[in-house]
This record gives sequence, C-alpha cells and structure tokens, in this order.
Amino acid sequence: MSAPLRPSFPAVGIPTSVVPPPRDRWRTEPSASAADAAVPSSVFRRLFDKIGDLRKFDWRKIDWRPENAPPWVISMVLHLSLLLALAFITLAARGVDRTVLTLRQGEWEPQAELAEFFIEPIEPLELPIEAVAEVQHEPEFDLRSLQVEQPTVESFTMVASSPMLDQLIAKTTPSADLTTPIRAAHPAMFAGRSGPLKAELLKKYGGTEVTENAVALGLAWLKRQQLDAGNWSMRGPYTTGSFSENETAATAMAMIAFMGAGSTHLSGPYEKELLRAVRWLVKQQDRNGFMAHRANAHEKMYAQAQAMIALCELYAMTKDSWLRPYAQASCDFADNSQSPAGGWRYQPRTDSDTSVTGWFLMGLKSGQTAGLEVNPDVLLRVGKFLDTVGGGYDEGYAYMQGERSSPTMTAVGLLCRQYLGWQRNHPAMSRGLITLEANYPIDPGQPDVYYWYYATQAMHHYGGPLWDDWNAKLRVAVPAMQDKQGPERGSWSPQRDAWGRLGGRLYTTCFALYNLEVYYRHMPLYASDQANVW
Repeated sequence: MSAPLRPSFPAVGIPTSVVPPPRDRWRTEPSASAADAAVPSSVFRRLFDKIGDLRKFDWRKIDWRPENAPPWVISMVLHLSLLLALAFITLAARGVDRTVLTLRQGEWEPQAELAEFFIEPIEPLELPIEAVAEVQHEPEFDLRSLQVEQPTVESFTMVASSPMLDQLIAKTTPSADLTTPIRAAHPAMFAGRSGPLKAELLKKYGGTEVTENAVALGLAWLKRQQLDAGNWSMRGPYTTGSFSENETAATAMAMIAFMGAGSTHLSGPYEKELLRAVRWLVKQQDRNGFMAHRANAHEKMYAQAQAMIALCELYAMTKDSWLRPYAQASCDFADNSQSPAGGWRYQPRTDSDTSVTGWFLMGLKSGQTAGLEVNPDVLLRVGKFLDTVGGGYDEGYAYMQGERSSPTMTAVGLLCRQYLGWQRNHPAMSRGLITLEANYPIDPGQPDVYYWYYATQAMHHYGGPLWDDWNAKLRVAVPAMQDKQGPERGSWSPQRDAWGRLGGRLYTTCFALYNLEVYYRHMPLYASDQANVW
C-alpha cells in the first residue's frame, strides 16, 4: 500500500478575489510577530504524518477492560467523577459575620384557645373606588419601655342616704310607664344624626350654635389628618401625637366622629373620607373578624372593639349589603373572644376589665341595632361580670374585681347597665349618677374626656334635671378648650388631659367631639316621648 498523500501548502492556490480585506485590530488584540511568520514547514509535515498514522489505526483492537487499563486512566476517571459530583453540590457563601437587627411592628400573638373556633373566610367585595397603596410607617414606639406616670384616680364612694337625696331621686324618677326594661335594640338608635330630627334633638337636649360650630371645626381638622391610604394615625402628622401607633383605633375613632354628626360612606359632607376609611378598615380584617393586628399588645382589644362599633354603626345607618359580612364577623369575634368571667381585656378569653368590656358591649349593641346576629348569652354574661366589679347599692364600679371603685369605671358600668335593661328608677342607677354629677362634675381645670364621654352618655339617657345640670357645664367647657388658631385649629390639646399623654391629640379630639355630638348621636333610652319617636 502506498503512503498516504501529504498535502503541501505551497501547492494550494487561493484566489486573491476571496482573500478578506485587511481589518483594524482591537486595541487589546496582539499583532503578528515576525517569529510567528517564520514557523518551520517541518512542523506541519510531522502533524500530517500523525494524521496519516491515525487513519491506519484499528480502534477495534483496543482492550477496553478496566482491569487492564493503566493506573493513570483509572485515577483520572475517579477524579473526574468526584469533580462532577461536587459540581452539583451548592455551598452557601460565607462572608463576614454580621448581626442584622430588623425593626417591625408587633405581630398579633393569638392564644392557643383561639384555635377552637373558626369563622368562614369572607370574600372581600370591591368598593367603587380605585385602589389605594399601603402606607408604610416607621416601627412603633414600645410603650412598655416608657415609664409613664399614671394619673391619680380618686376613689369613688356613693353618697350616704339622706332626706334631701331621697327627695332628689324622687324628682328624677319617672312615672311607672317608663320603668319597664328598655328594648334590646331598635333600628332607630341612630336616626337622630341627620335631617330635621337632628335639629329638633339638638334644641330639645340643650345643644347650641357654639357646640355645633365646635363640632364642625373638629371634623374639619380630622379631615386634614387623613392619610393617603384612607386611615388615620395616632402619632401624626399633627403635633403632640401618641407615643405609640394604633392605626386601627385611630381610623375607627375618626369614623365614629364623622358618623356621629350624620355622615356615611354614601352621603353627607364627609362621604369621601368615610368611603376611603372603611375600605382601609375592612382590609385589616382576617377571617376571624379581627382587625387590630398591628397594634401594641395591650391596645389590640380596645382597637378591635372601636373598629366593631365603626362597622356596625355604618351598616346600621346605610344597610349597605357589602358591609354586612364584615360587621357580622366583628360581632362573631366578640362572641368568641369573651372571657369566662363575662367581659374582655387585653387578650381573648383570658381576663376581664370594665373599660374594655364597655367598648365591646357598645359594639354588640350597635350590631343588634343593625340587625346583625348577636348571641344573647354574651350580653347576659356581661351583666354577671358587672356584678363582680360593682359594689351594689352603696358603691360604684371598679376596673377589675377586688379593686376600689372609681368615677370613670362607675360611669362605664352605669352606661352598660342602661343598655342591658336596667330601669331608670333603679335605686343604684339614680344614686350612682347623682353622685357623679354632685362630686365629679365636668371641670375644665382637670380635663378627662374619657370619663366625660361615658358620664355624658349615661346622664343624657337618664335625662331630667340631672342632665340639665351636667350639660350646663359640658356645652361651655368643652368648646372653650378647643384650639381656635394655628395649624391645629379645631382640635383639642392632649397636654392637660388625664389620659392625653398616652392617647395624643387625635384621641382627645375624637372624644371631645363625641361629647358635643351627644344631643343627637344616640336616641335617648329613657325619653318620655320615646314611643312617639321610635
């Protein structure tokens, strides 16, 4: 067999027409050197000799058995296998160790018992308003690390019986036809907030142009504080806000103030503000009906109860069907979170205090008024809890069982008793309210809008000379305390209020507005013309 042909480069001719034109080199491309051009032709000859030898090689004669392979082949195969295996293992990169602190708002810490009940998820319904973006807030201030001096609460003691007191009670006690228990709830509870009836009630129960002007200024201030997402904040953008954040409570309190003057998300001068607010509020609700996840631990249940009042009142005033499932879920949460003692406190099903219980009872009564399903046994248990914190005929009500009674908790307890069906001429009712008006009247030198809020409602429902005396101070003192100039015009300063240091300016403003809206905010429970109005 003749030797394979060896190509010779000099014998190959390349037409000049196919030679590519010269090109510019990149700056980083090396230029050809003279040594490269002088590569000996013998190198190419040896290369093609090897190629020719490979053509004569018979690959079928190779011994492929591993035991006959040279050691270096076995070693190479093992190392390649190991490298391939390692290639599929991803190790986490390790940099310089560091500690990252993440600040965020507190999360809801549910009790284990909450797992015992389940509320069907609510399908959210869209409102006719374009979506709004969530507002991000800075991490809230932890009040647990703040040493706050609590206001001194004067001990409450009922006045002793005397001929003069008995005569006063007799004057304020109605005739027998008004001593029957009040109805559980009535759809006209909020009927006096707008229209001709509002003007009639304002005049009948002692409201004035001064009180209404103060309400108008206060609501205008609240409108200016609404955030882009539709909610309100306890911390700002106004001055002297609260140390801690509670957006659910702030939003609910503002909504209640607007609704107390007759606006809803469907009508009224603050229709747009309430529409944005209720849209934000229902977004906070989970499938158990809870809406205060981002509040501090000891403020969660306060905020939840206030949000329940806002939703139930808004549904009662409008009967807007898309609101019903949200309002009903809030009532269901109240039912499921009631403590064995019969009230509510900082955590569901754990304990009870008069203050938180008062808010939840008002929410449940609003739910009844709206026609929502409210378990009557829940209301009966509230009455039993009040028995444990009330001192009966001779004393008022305490914050918790075993503690001394106080004017504020007595006002809360008596208002709850009114809604639970106590007759107006109940001896403890008359004695308690007379003691509050005589010994703890409205004093602008010692403002306490929280106490005034409950006492004012109880006095208004009770009516008669007792209400006239109380209101004579109320309608003068509260408007006089309102800021009339500057950026906070229309609000009430929290600086001298008993709880203003904790609640902030929005808190004092909302509660002051509730007091001035009392003439028409709720229909009076014991009014002599109750049958004609309802």
